[in-house]
Amino acid sequence: MRAIIIGGAIAGLSTAWWLRREGWETTVVERGPAPSPATGLAALDTPKAADGTLDRGYVIDYFGPGYDTLERMGLRERVHEYGLGLNALRYRRADGRHSARIDSSVPARVTGGRYLTLLRGDLEGVLREALGPEADVRYGTGIEEVHQDDEGVTAVLTDGATERADVLVGADGIHSRTRGLVFGPESRYRRYLGAHAAAYVFTDPELMAVLANEFQAVEAPGVQAGMYRLSDTAGAAFLCHLSPDGSLPQDPQARLREVHGDLGWLVPRLLAACPPRPYYDEVEQILMPGWSDGRVVLVGDACQAVSLMAGQGASMAVAAAEVLGRELGRVAGAGTGSGAGAGAAEEIAAALRRYEGRVKPVIDAKQRAGRSLARWFVPATPARLFVRRQALRLSSTPLAERVMRPFLASPRDTPLEAPVDVARP
Repeated sequence: MRAIIIGGAIAGLSTAWWLRREGWETTVVERGPAPSPATGLAALDTPKAADGTLDRGYVIDYFGPGYDTLERMGLRERVHEYGLGLNALRYRRADGRHSARIDSSVPARVTGGRYLTLLRGDLEGVLREALGPEADVRYGTGIEEVHQDDEGVTAVLTDGATERADVLVGADGIHSRTRGLVFGPESRYRRYLGAHAAAYVFTDPELMAVLANEFQAVEAPGVQAGMYRLSDTAGAAFLCHLSPDGSLPQDPQARLREVHGDLGWLVPRLLAACPPRPYYDEVEQILMPGWSDGRVVLVGDACQAVSLMAGQGASMAVAAAEVLGRELGRVAGAGTGSGAGAGAAEEIAAALRRYEGRVKPVIDAKQRAGRSLARWFVPATPARLFVRRQALRLSSTPLAERVMRPFLASPRDTPLEAPVDVARP
């Protein structure tokens, strides 16, 4: 049987790996250009980094169900080779004075060492490497049309090619084109969380020496600017601010300098290094009543975006890909290499329902947590900022670690728990 996977990032690559393990043929379609040999940290020396972009993403904290999935894929040691080695998260007041610090040993202890900070691009690189050079991955083209019938699904691509398969997987991110074609406009499912976020890369050797190996964030009511070291010469910025109006600015550079301009310490230097077109987007979630329609199914941020305020988006995408792959692997004829047509339609529909039934309750809970935490991610008032500082100062105590453990540890008692038959070549 065959699947077309729209989206060649974390969710799409993970889905392809698990489907191929279950005997499916896969074609991955990615609208972006083919990645350069240098991604993640290695991309810092490429020309692209000079304009403030870093190939395929920025820093993520990786733990939870997706960590367990990577271990079952045999990739735990490989992905740990790309750890950034950040020792702490340090908060500073607007004038640069220290306000709170969380040592990285805290989440490491709580998760039993199953915690890693790395770049999204490096995680993608590990997944792409695991998929292998023989996998069919096509860059520079996207989805234009989707047509379903009793025998299968047809995808018309933007380069004019037509592909036929038993299942089409939309793994094309929070602004999913697949979702728009099959399920309707994004406005039906978008839940704006009242903030904008931006990120970019900059070169400043002197500043890197000051940052050392800590993620440093300067905070004030309604705004915060974070920065972290990537190499001896380059670092990355992550800025977030409240914005009741969810519309994106025409000039994101000017907007960042306006909103964050009153922050002191190293922030003026950081803003001076901001490129004209940094990564800039709304902080939002995607809430959908269902994730499949006939032979089309969504995975990753296309249907389960939890937002940066909840975290674990990459981890949940990898875990969901495992569940989807395993459930479709139970369809009769999955390992035959040929489509089963109408006879498999009911089994495919049942597999997609099982996938959603196992993953969606976990995602719903993560999304609720993200909405609850939104007011504390970027506190709007001095009073809330004070409360957050006190909470952060207590985060290294034994009591706080006991409170954090259920949120950081892998949910082994949830429907995401993998079956025991994990050993398959």
